[in-house]
Amino acid sequence: MSALGLGMAAALLAALVAAPKFGLVARWKRHRAYRAKSRSEDALKHILAWQHRSKLATLESLAGTTGLRPAAVLRVVAGLQTAGWVESGAGGIALTASGERRALQVVRAHRLWERHLSDDANMPMGKLHQAAERAEHSLSREEVARLDAHLGHPQHDPHGDPIPRPDGTISALEAVSLNEWPVGRPALIAHLEDEPQAVFRRILLANLRPMQVVNVAESEPNHLVIETDGGRHRIERSVAANIHVREVRPQDALPSERTRLADLAQGASGEVAGLSPDCQGLSRRRLLDLGLTPGTQVEVALDNTFGDPRAFRVRGTTVALRRQQAEQVLIRPIRSPDGAEAAP
Repeated sequence: MSALGLGMAAALLAALVAAPKFGLVARWKRHRAYRAKSRSEDALKHILAWQHRSKLATLESLAGTTGLRPAAVLRVVAGLQTAGWVESGAGGIALTASGERRALQVVRAHRLWERHLSDDANMPMGKLHQAAERAEHSLSREEVARLDAHLGHPQHDPHGDPIPRPDGTISALEAVSLNEWPVGRPALIAHLEDEPQAVFRRILLANLRPMQVVNVAESEPNHLVIETDGGRHRIERSVAANIHVREVRPQDALPSERTRLADLAQGASGEVAGLSPDCQGLSRRRLLDLGLTPGTQVEVALDNTFGDPRAFRVRGTTVALRRQQAEQVLIRPIRSPDGAEAAP
């Protein structure tokens, strides 16, 4: 290449590096700032989670959660201290009042984004957490506020976790581990812990969901046998520890003549009795727009070999619903004169 060509190439490279929007240096700086912000916010969430369990986080617990080396964890904690968000002592690391508010803002963004992915994008529950982990660091307060309004100001995320309010307060989760629940006493699933993922996958395989009534039929040293509207399930106590339940209130239980659209068999029909109380915001409006209003007859038109989604016939139109959506529709099965469920 000639000297002129080399000069032009050098000038072009310098221009690219210096360009404020597209330059390599600008991109590197943005990436570095995002990474630092993500590490700080992940650390705040970890410390908050430990405080909610009446424990203090440590450098070792932070390293285990974030996967950072000890030197990097020290830098993160030092930055949080400089910002006035944490205090370190011999017992561990605690949030200051401003640090707790900041941590709850991150949690709020995470849980609202999960609600959005579930309600608007119909994303399976098993994929919500990781997607929200990536998005929570990019959302501004204004974007979170708009998302909250768009969703109809939901109070809980799809796992049953309370969503922090704009003022930085949060409702307590009034529930206990399923392991602590007595045999033979109905309970309502209030929350499903989504970590570790391997345990959460086993919860999902049992078709367990928030706002579902369960009954502990048997209690053994290593496992429980529970009964739900989907049948009996044997679950290990390590899995049951991630299922939190509370008392069934009168408005929680489904009347005996009702079921959920997701549980209708192929070819069976039912009449819509209403939508589940935990179905709110855009998700509720979407089901109503599809014609799933009280008194409407609905039929299971087609089963999916892979289970999800299924096709339903509503007001002469075939619509596809994922199980998560169909579980929100309460149904009175239509029965023939001999007592069997009618098949059209």
